Amino acid sequence: MEMIGRIAGVSQVTVSRALSDPSKVSPATLRKIQDAIAATGFVPNALAGALASRRSRLVSTLVPSITNLTYSSMVKSFAQEMRAQGYQIMLSECGFDPAEEEAAVMTHLSRRPDAMLLVGTRHSANTRKMLLAAGIPVVEVWDITDTPIDLCFGFSHPEAGKAAARFAAGAGYARAACVGASDERALRRKEAFRAEFRALTGTEVPEARFESEASLGIGRAGLARLLDTEGFEKGVVFCSSDLVAHGVLLEAASRGLAIPGDIAVIGFGDQGFAPDTFPPLTSMRVDRGALGASAARAIFDRLDRGHSAPIVTDIGFEIIRRESA
Repeated sequence: MEMIGRIAGVSQVTVSRALSDPSKVSPATLRKIQDAIAATGFVPNALAGALASRRSRLVSTLVPSITNLTYSSMVKSFAQEMRAQGYQIMLSECGFDPAEEEAAVMTHLSRRPDAMLLVGTRHSANTRKMLLAAGIPVVEVWDITDTPIDLCFGFSHPEAGKAAARFAAGAGYARAACVGASDERALRRKEAFRAEFRALTGTEVPEARFESEASLGIGRAGLARLLDTEGFEKGVVFCSSDLVAHGVLLEAASRGLAIPGDIAVIGFGDQGFAPDTFPPLTSMRVDRGALGASAARAIFDRLDRGHSAPIVTDIGFEIIRRESA
């Protein structure tokens, strides 16, 4: 800053003032300082600034998977809101293991973020302890709980599973099965679907579960397992994600099965490709863009107003019926 000041013909204090609050210097002086910064390639020391202002202008964002469209679209809207307010996100992928999330939380907190976004509400005891002690806004998304750390925006996964079962039974399907990955939220939806469908129809619901992330391959292998080893014939298949459901559609087509005459398919997430599969995919929609934007605005409110009571917001879901079921 001393060098920038010499080039611009102003004091180091004026440079510091211009960087922390441009409104405190005249437009002409600000232009001189900006020209000097552009000429030298100077990057302000954000850590030093954070010590003085107690704001890093960084918000930590931890997601299970950066390749999963469910999370990426939510993070996009979250980041857009953050940038509009002069913040940047610091993003990490932490998988579905609570121990990995705990390690990521510890690392991020050491960088002194102004707030943190987490996916899910089930964390290790030490993660909760660290976040409560940090004294920063924390928003948990994609789930709801009666005991949030601070802010919570999401929906009930068991209720989503039950709603899918009621939809399937109401559509006249007498048999059902499940195919999916093994993350804990997908498992809660699946178990709720199986219990509700069994209660409504009196029939058991077989499943093909895989210990890996969602993929087309899981969908294809899952339907193959149901048909070849579980004795499943005609009925509806409830999938843990649209990606898995797309794989089920592909496997059914490869076997010459009619959709939805032989095999009906319900996905989860209502991804952008869902209307363009063949046939178009019935899915459960959660407004991910609104979720990310709402989480960001809640953080801004916390930062502006200080700490207040925990907030839990149920954003709900809806079933989008298309030709696959």
